[in-house]
Amino acid sequence: MNKIIICGRLTADPELRTTNTGTEVCSFTVAVDRRFKGQNGEKQADFFNCTAWQKSGVFVNTYFHRGDGITIEGRMESRKYEDKQGNKRTAWDVVCDNVEFPLGKSTVRTEEPDTKGFTEIDPDNLPF
Repeated sequence: MNKIIICGRLTADPELRTTNTGTEVCSFTVAVDRRFKGQNGEKQADFFNCTAWQKSGVFVNTYFHRGDGITIEGRMESRKYEDKQGNKRTAWDVVCDNVEFPLGKSTVRTEEPDTKGFTEIDPDNLPF
């Protein structure tokens, strides 16, 4: 079984292209933070090249921009090619089957939360 799920942030705006046959394809890169910091104490991340086809690609291009969070479910695919110097290379891409906003929807809040009915508590008067 070949399945991958990643949740991270776009490193740049997605790029939407159309193939010669009229099929939309969107390419983008997602940075995924690692759980643990490196030996020097700095955060580390892995970078995944991603491809979304047709409606998924148009969705990504329309609603996602550099720095936005994104959740992807898909599969890893490899492709072999020869670079300009004639060296044989292998590239890995995530082909997206499902693309979502983190937590299932946009997390942008446009208004203050409703705090009506809540009482402010003085932490110095807590019984514990």
